[in-house]
Amino acid sequence: MSVSDADIAFAREIFAGLGPLSHRKMMGGLCLYRDGTIFAILSADGSIWLKGAGDAAAHMVAEGWERWTYTRKDGKETSMPYWRLPDAALDDPALACSLARDAISAL
Repeated sequence: MSVSDADIAFAREIFAGLGPLSHRKMMGGLCLYRDGTIFAILSADGSIWLKGAGDAAAHMVAEGWERWTYTRKDGKETSMPYWRLPDAALDDPALACSLARDAISAL
């Protein structure tokens, strides 16, 4: 399963307020870049995950955002530094951009 053109267009639309973005398909998903830095991943299921570091990651944890985890072949669960964009931000491009700006500033 790969990311759909409609999902790519949606992600670019909600983050349009960030200015010029680029993207690259990777492992069934899509990485979103601003000024050459990955700030978000669009998953094949259409979910959007912001990269978290520093204060932005602490905010994501404090707010209870879902963290991207997966189970490795050896059975261990591994967490990645990405958190699912809250549903409220999916309906509010200004909020999505604000959250993304916070995430980008911490990278």
